[in-house]
Amino acid sequence: MIIPAYNEETRIRSVLSTFIQAFSGHEIIVVCDGADRTADIVDEVSKENPMIRLLRYQERLGKGGAIIEGFRASHGQRIGFADADESAEPAEIKGMFDALDGADGLIGSRRLKGSKITIKQPLMRRAISRIFNIVFAHILFGLPFNDTQCGAKVFTREAVMDIIDDLEGRGFETDLEILWRLEKKGYTVREYPITWKHSEGSTFRLSYSWKMFVSLMKIRWG
Repeated sequence: MIIPAYNEETRIRSVLSTFIQAFSGHEIIVVCDGADRTADIVDEVSKENPMIRLLRYQERLGKGGAIIEGFRASHGQRIGFADADESAEPAEIKGMFDALDGADGLIGSRRLKGSKITIKQPLMRRAISRIFNIVFAHILFGLPFNDTQCGAKVFTREAVMDIIDDLEGRGFETDLEILWRLEKKGYTVREYPITWKHSEGSTFRLSYSWKMFVSLMKIRWG
């Protein structure tokens, strides 16, 4: 399990506590590239919980860059990643690992029958998310998914390692790029209904949308 953690010192200890319970006996890789005490806290937790591995970087990697480094460092035959804000419960993500049989990837979706939203995003965020999915995922990249940006995804090691050297994005666009690269190579990825809540303190900002747009254009036609 990979958790990108950029400046998450206020909640990373409690987040790790719930992940440790859900993923007992499994590897949890926390990738830290911020300027606060997140990495120090993860290091403290790891001393009592050997399942926790800290990857600490001085330079800013971006969410996508952190995920890629986590992929490279992982050992499991099933590899997942999730946001550090616990918008998706760790126990539900563990369920995705268990349900992966027969597919190369499962992605959490907030827009399937059976999905539940307990705390909604602000209206502007919801509108931009819908537009992003229609314009980029469906029209420009030809992907069939209803929700490419939900921060809960699980893949087989074989699929991840087959595309890892092709990945160009290093920001929030990496979620979509991973799915596109897998689709191009014929891997099977399914959406999975999930219970999700909006969490305050997300490191995503609407101002990143332009950077995502430029990066995705380069990925698609570069």
